[in-house]
Amino acid sequence: MTKVLMQGNKVIAEAAIRAGCRFYAGYPITPQNEIPEYMAERLRQVEGGVFVQSESEVAAIHMVIGASAAGARSMTSSSGPGISIKQEGISSMAACQLPAVIVNMMRGGPGLGNISPSQGDYFQATRGGGHGDYRTIVLGPASAQELADLTMDAFDLADRYRTPVMILADGMMGQMMEPVVFKEPEPRAYPEGLIMKGAGAGKRKIIRGLILDPLALEEHNWMLDRKYRTIARQETRCELFRTEDAELILVAYGTAARIAKGAIKRLRDAGIRAGLFRPISLWPFPTNEVRDLATRIENFLVFEMSTGQMVEDVRLAIQGEARIGFFGRPGGVVPTPVELANVVMRRYDRERGITECC
Repeated sequence: MTKVLMQGNKVIAEAAIRAGCRFYAGYPITPQNEIPEYMAERLRQVEGGVFVQSESEVAAIHMVIGASAAGARSMTSSSGPGISIKQEGISSMAACQLPAVIVNMMRGGPGLGNISPSQGDYFQATRGGGHGDYRTIVLGPASAQELADLTMDAFDLADRYRTPVMILADGMMGQMMEPVVFKEPEPRAYPEGLIMKGAGAGKRKIIRGLILDPLALEEHNWMLDRKYRTIARQETRCELFRTEDAELILVAYGTAARIAKGAIKRLRDAGIRAGLFRPISLWPFPTNEVRDLATRIENFLVFEMSTGQMVEDVRLAIQGEARIGFFGRPGGVVPTPVELANVVMRRYDRERGITECC
């Protein structure tokens, strides 16, 4: 396989096209603009490729809904404020059980915030984000290689479970360049019977999310809930890094996990046996895997580029079986591995465990 050096945003776009994405609709917003720029050029080069720069984020997500209903592998991308505007459409896709991939390259917030990398959209992504009882699968890559691999996986997961899947990365990951090898995509297996191609002489097909009968809507909600429970059982992903002999576990995802790995090297040099638990599936969160660590390790420190959102999932998973601390830098501030290592060393006493943060 050929290794190529590419910018993160372009990696996502190329991986999507190789995975069979043939429809993209989006609206410009920093720091993800290279994705629609790349898609605009490349989709012209593939058979059946369609690119639309829509008049708004609302239009973009509803165009994706239409393309998905017609059977096309479809994608849109944005950053936090734009994803907020798309939420009505994402909720509709979940209700109608339509597959698509949505990319959020996070920036500082709330509001328009700034264009610096941040991780303040974790709640928005993992709690459904819109109204009603629904979930989206959320994948949190930590390298350009994972941007490629997980983007391809996202299309397969979207088809398998007939649900929107979100790639949750950030502006730093989208702008940096790293070598990437694109894997061979899996052949698409999506039943023709789910695609709207016109009734002809066959049975009429209707895709709808408006269910006015409360009992019918309740039944629909429970059906979706059963699907989400299946996803939660079968689709968790995580990485364990130097946890075999660890006495302290850092928990981080995405760019923060890269920083944490650098900090762990410094902590190990200082005599603190630190390891990393990195969730790759942010929903479903790998609850059982982090709980297993808590049966033998007492001290956890959650590190996020936010005021603390994933820390809630860690607390729910560990259920009081270990001490949990938190360190975060919100608003687009990106700490260095040295800063994180110094924070841990100030808070960690090898004889007494975590002292300040818990």
